[in-house]
Amino acid sequence: MKETVVVGMSGGVDSSVAAYLLKEQGYQVIGVTMQLFDNTEDDSCCGITGIEDARRVAAVLDIPYYVLNFKKVFRHSVMDYFAGEYGMGRTPNPCIVCNRYVKWEALLKKGREIGAEYLATGHYARVGKLSNGRYAVMNSVTAMKDQTYALYNLTQKQLAHTLMPVGEYDKERIREIARRQGLPVAVKPDSQDICFVPDHDYAGFVCRHTKTVYEPGNFVTRDGTVLGQHKGIIHYTVGQRKGLGISFGKPMYVGAVRPDSNEVVLVEEQKLWTNSLCAKQMNYMGVASFAKGQQMLAKIRYSHKGELCQVEYADEHQVKITFEKPVRAVTPGQAVVFYDGEVVLGGGVIAGGDSC
Repeated sequence: MKETVVVGMSGGVDSSVAAYLLKEQGYQVIGVTMQLFDNTEDDSCCGITGIEDARRVAAVLDIPYYVLNFKKVFRHSVMDYFAGEYGMGRTPNPCIVCNRYVKWEALLKKGREIGAEYLATGHYARVGKLSNGRYAVMNSVTAMKDQTYALYNLTQKQLAHTLMPVGEYDKERIREIARRQGLPVAVKPDSQDICFVPDHDYAGFVCRHTKTVYEPGNFVTRDGTVLGQHKGIIHYTVGQRKGLGISFGKPMYVGAVRPDSNEVVLVEEQKLWTNSLCAKQMNYMGVASFAKGQQMLAKIRYSHKGELCQVEYADEHQVKITFEKPVRAVTPGQAVVFYDGEVVLGGGVIAGGDSC
């Protein structure tokens, strides 16, 4: 029998099959669902249905199963962060923060306390130890479901105790395994929402969570010419076209959000493109640092296919990324993640486009 592994089980097919695969490989598997916030929505991964589905899967697999309360750390690390970033005019990625500080830091710590050597999830990614001795997340075998972008912020210590068995399969094969093993979630649809904002009303959540009223302000051009009035900066993100509530006879997009002056800058589409950006809060994964002028592929959002770039240090806290071809809608608060082939080299938080 191999070591003990705690599997984070959401009640979905991916984490369920991850638990099955690891048991088949000889690990002592413990299933755990994290209670992250007060929610009784049946269609949520953190709601009643998610917990009951995970419990039923654990019964079929004949593994121990527990529901653990992580509400306090989730509220502080994820919900407070999410609301605070929107209030500062940035567009956050809560899944990246949740992965680092909740699913790995908090759950891995709990797992180690009960004797588990590893933490496993149902992410479509792989973990490997490189020739330089560092651990890195690597692309899954299926580009369609690859989730490495949201995992760039994991630490070396966390990766050394991480297993991701689903990364060796595509989605069709995962569902086939679930059906063959009689897992009750084999045909369950994937969750597409931010779990704590299932209605997609991010602005409404921010207002409720912070108990703050975000006042209307001006839509302006880059030079400050007033174009109209917006309904509060938390309703807007760079690149947005729909929902502006104002018409110009031509397409206009959010080019920037200025929290200090409570302004939202509108631009024409061509002004959304840039050849460079600045990033901060760097996390190095496949390498300990970047070499000056090092070429790599960078993704500026989950759905971005990536663009070749060069990286240099603007100062001790920021890196400047220069792209070979312009990229569209660089969004402060989102992540930029760097790749060398299938290996994640690291990433950081986008501070802004153009110069540092």
